[in-house]
Amino acid sequence: MSSVHVSPLSTYLTIFGALMVLSAITVGAAFVNLGSLNPVVALAIAGLKATLVILYFMHVRHSSRLTKLTVVLSLFFVA
Repeated sequence: MSSVHVSPLSTYLTIFGALMVLSAITVGAAFVNLGSLNPVVALAIAGLKATLVILYFMHVRHSSRLTKLTVVLSLFFVA
């Protein structure tokens, strides 16, 4: 039997707010000419947003070690 972790609504709203701020930063960064660093900045922000979604909305943060290992290995093979 697996234990179910229920996060409070405030956690989801905080993560949602962080994702909205990061989206605004992404749009703002698109209008700033950073030369060859533009793709690096965009990918860094996208990676941070993806990490938040995976950890909180996909509940990997409170999952078993096997689930966490599966996520890490999947990202390794995609990279």
